[in-house]
Amino acid sequence: MTQLGATITAEGIRFAVWSSSARRLWVSLFDDSGARELDRLELKPEGEGVHALLVPGLGDGTRYGFRADGDYAPERGLWFDPDKLLTDPYAVEIDRPYQYHWRLAAKRNEGADTAPLMPKAIVVAPPEAVAPKPPLFQPGGLIYELNVRSFTKLHPDIPEAQRGTITALAHPAVVEHLKRLGVSAVELMPITASIDERHLPPLGLSNAWGYNPVTFMTLDPRLAPGGLKELRDTVAALRKAGIGTILDLVFNHTGESDRLGPTLSLRGLDALAYYGHQSDGQLVNDTGTGNTVACDHPVVREMVLDTLRHFVRFAGVDGFRFDLAPVLGRVDGAFDPEAPLLQGIPSDPVLADRVLIAEPWDIGPNGYQLGNFRPPYLEWNDRYRDDVRRFWRGDAGAIGALATRLAGSSDVFGRDGRPMTRTVNFIAAHDGMSLADIVAYERKHNEANGEQNRDGHNDNLSWNNGAEGETDDEAISLARSNDRRALLATLFASRGTIMLTAGDEFGRTQKGNNNAYAQDNAITWLDWAGRDQALERYASSLATLRCAFPVLADTRFLTGVPAGGSEIPDVAWLTETGMPLGEGDWNDAGRHRLVMLLGDSQGARLAILVNGDRRQCVFTLPVREGFEWLSAVETQPVDLARPLPGRCVSFVIERQAAKARARKGS
Repeated sequence: MTQLGATITAEGIRFAVWSSSARRLWVSLFDDSGARELDRLELKPEGEGVHALLVPGLGDGTRYGFRADGDYAPERGLWFDPDKLLTDPYAVEIDRPYQYHWRLAAKRNEGADTAPLMPKAIVVAPPEAVAPKPPLFQPGGLIYELNVRSFTKLHPDIPEAQRGTITALAHPAVVEHLKRLGVSAVELMPITASIDERHLPPLGLSNAWGYNPVTFMTLDPRLAPGGLKELRDTVAALRKAGIGTILDLVFNHTGESDRLGPTLSLRGLDALAYYGHQSDGQLVNDTGTGNTVACDHPVVREMVLDTLRHFVRFAGVDGFRFDLAPVLGRVDGAFDPEAPLLQGIPSDPVLADRVLIAEPWDIGPNGYQLGNFRPPYLEWNDRYRDDVRRFWRGDAGAIGALATRLAGSSDVFGRDGRPMTRTVNFIAAHDGMSLADIVAYERKHNEANGEQNRDGHNDNLSWNNGAEGETDDEAISLARSNDRRALLATLFASRGTIMLTAGDEFGRTQKGNNNAYAQDNAITWLDWAGRDQALERYASSLATLRCAFPVLADTRFLTGVPAGGSEIPDVAWLTETGMPLGEGDWNDAGRHRLVMLLGDSQGARLAILVNGDRRQCVFTLPVREGFEWLSAVETQPVDLARPLPGRCVSFVIERQAAKARARKGS
């Protein structure tokens, strides 16, 4: 297809946009302030739905938008209205953020010209492409999910002018924090320009997460006031420190919402093509947001691919996480793991080596697709999240599920006989309770969202240790502290890729809010000054341990037989007495203790001791002549003759006795 968007040429700017059903299309040109429309020029049909025009004398910095005319029949999916200024789907920069206004959703002839309400796209000459480099992130590494604004807003070491922006992520204090945690890649929650849902402004709220885009390539000017260069420079700075960058992108819906939503871009250009529709003309809503992008349409597929190529070529990102990824694989409404878009991304020459992560569920028919994506896609593993929470909550019969999750979830990712896991293990994410809140709140507390606590999941698999929310009770506080450590230790002990959400390493709290998307305030801003520094140091020690023992990050499924030329099995599952777990042990509903004994091809052994009981217990490990067991984490108990505290995970490494004594002497 002909290149779409605004392209700078030697003669001027060529504007091109696609619509299969508009009768007329225009480009509106604006002054440098974006306030005054200077000209409105009609585009010429060029065939195959492309409408274009070369406008001489224009260059870098030109502000513009599109307009379209045709039938206006929302009941048939037709929304043409030349009074609606439309953002170019291929725009890469806009002059200000989107703000919701009722006139953006007004019917034709009822809302007047929306140009004063809309940001203007800015023509930007693309920079020289970033030299291709392999991604730094590799499966098995640590992904650090963060929201740019909430992560940096209160950071005391970042200059105030940079707080809340992408530039802040390159600050030495941030980089050093990431390195202490052993972060392989940061995963940036959406940084493209988004708009508030229409119910938020009357409540005095705004969308803090950004999962409500208008177009797909445009960076949000609040997060990236320096435009694409700001992202590019930050990615380069993080890469220099050994940290990759993954972008969380939303291709499943847009902020144009349902029939009552605003007309901002795709809807006004060709809603029938860009969005899924039912046979009666109603919008498909597989996303729960009012609309669903038609990713099985060839023009949409190419737009998604162009977006991904754009961020790789010009920003150098390691890869992408796809929100509600089954939408990308829906063909005629049904999910197909071999869908053209899902296959087209990893087969594209520019994207073939990029990191690809799927959130494997949406709310449409058969929307839960965990384990059904194809390599090389990694997948967010909510089975891991739920089973780990159940175990530490104290649920009966959870020991077998815990072992399966620690080992990489072969029941999910090994069903097709593949030897490697594609799991992304996480205990908490942006959506849901924070890790600290899981052990302090038994119920959600979303009153601040203005929906009478009706929004958000009701089943959080959380517990409060005896009191709901904040407490001065020292015993409860200690129990919560132990549980937070146990949860973190479980995550770092798990095979495959792991994901930690920013702030969970030092006890971030959202006061029990499990759907804080609308809280651009202290509920989501990380409290750097009040963080739990002891927990942070513990998380850092876990990261050091994971880096020192690659067997923890290995993505191969365990077999129970020796690895390579070793005589040591790659795993043995033991009771606290050091005996192999038998069928009766696995089926014991009251069992809350477990040893995962890992061996590598060099004959080294690492034991993960899990005491999920509230009672302390002496653990016994099998002994080899000439070897002894030592603590692998400084903050863990050293003497195995002493009882392991309740609600605890301990790591011990087997060393040759002479080397161990030499180490103690040093």
